[in-house]
Order: sequence, then C-alpha cells, then structure tokens
Amino acid sequence: MYLQAHKELEEKMNKTLKVLKDDLNSIRAGRANPAMLDRLTIDYYGTVTPIKQIASVTAPEPRMITIQPYDPSIMNLIEKAIQQSDLGINPSNDGKIIRLNIPQLTEERRRDLTKIVKKTAEDSKVALRNERRNVNDALKKMQKDGELTEDDLKAAQDEVQKITDKFTKQIDEMIENKEKEILEV
Repeated sequence: MYLQAHKELEEKMNKTLKVLKDDLNSIRAGRANPAMLDRLTIDYYGTVTPIKQIASVTAPEPRMITIQPYDPSIMNLIEKAIQQSDLGINPSNDGKIIRLNIPQLTEERRRDLTKIVKKTAEDSKVALRNERRNVNDALKKMQKDGELTEDDLKAAQDEVQKITDKFTKQIDEMIENKEKEILEV
C-alpha cells in the first residue's frame, strides 16, 4: 500500500526534474541553443502557438539561431515575440529567415543568470518538499486509519526522505552544471 505512495512520489518528482530541465534549457548561456525559444509563443490565427511548431528553428553556428517560418506571413509576429521576450536579442530578418546573433555575455549578465538559475532550483526544491509533505501526510492518515503500524510508518517515511534526498541531489548537480556553462567564457 505505501509502496504505491513511493512510486507516485517518484513520478511526481521526475516531473519536477523535467520542468526544471526545460526551464534551464531556456536560459541563455552564451551559446546558441534552439531551446532558448521554447517558451516563446505567438498568436497564430487566434491560437497561441509555440514558435517551434510554426517554424524551423536551428543553430547553424555556435553564436547564431535561425528561424525559418513555414508561413512567411508570420515573420513580423515572430520578430515581435522575440523583441518583447526577456532574451535580450535583436532579430534580423531577410524576408525568408530570421537570424538571431547571440552576443557574448558580460560578467554582470552571467551573475544575473546564475541568480535566476539558483532561484529556479530553489523553486524546484520547494516543489519536492511539498510532494514529500503530501506523501507523509497521506502515510500518517493511513497509520491513523489502521492501515499501517507505527514501525511501517517510520520505515515508509524514511524511504520518502531517501527519495527526496536523491532528487534534491540531482537538482544540485543540474544547477552546478548550468552554472559552469553560464560562467564559461
């Protein structure tokens, strides 16, 4: 019975890690990465659509991203979305392709990005702790209802803590790698 709770906890924590990974990929680290544009959307015929679904997004060079819309009439919409985003990149448009030249990051911008990364990591850790609390509450309720003995409750809570520690360590490793990537000149 409580094994199911552990399995569900791991699934939810894996989802939290996936969200963190997606968030970290969208943070610019000085290199061209098409994932930087994953959060950007435009209003395409009344539907909010991610840019990657309406255009081919590639990184042909280490400091350049190219966007080739499938429908050339939406070039201006894509350009506006990029200009209004927090990417800090100015697009150039030749009528067929939008080019994004990724400038070298300044030291100050690198420090700001590491602060953003740390905040994102802390948000993910809070999500993990919330999941841990929810499972522990469910386990306590099971013990109160007579489904678990006190010893089983203690063992189940210890396992929940081990799972939480494992995922917290993974978050720390992901953050450390992202910080190295950002601070790399």
